[in-house]
Amino acid sequence: MNNPYIYILIMAAVSFLIRVLPLTLIRRPVRNRFIRSFLYYVPYVTLSVMTVPAMIEATGSPLAGGLALLCGVFAAWKGAKLLPVALICCAVALLTQLIL
Repeated sequence: MNNPYIYILIMAAVSFLIRVLPLTLIRRPVRNRFIRSFLYYVPYVTLSVMTVPAMIEATGSPLAGGLALLCGVFAAWKGAKLLPVALICCAVALLTQLIL
């Protein structure tokens, strides 16, 4: 199985099915509260799953990325906007790298 076209075809089929199956199977509005809340949080969870590991591994040491992540979450929790949170994360990662 060294043919890359087979892999591309399988990935395309999986991506297509993931997008088409919900459209074909769910024809009425979803009324179940659990399923609606589940579907509401899917984009946030997906973004978190992609962002958090990248943030931790982006620096030279996972400790710097982890500290920057914790400081960013704390700043956002306290009401800071996106730009200040990003600047705080960058500053914490830089200072941690300089100290270590």
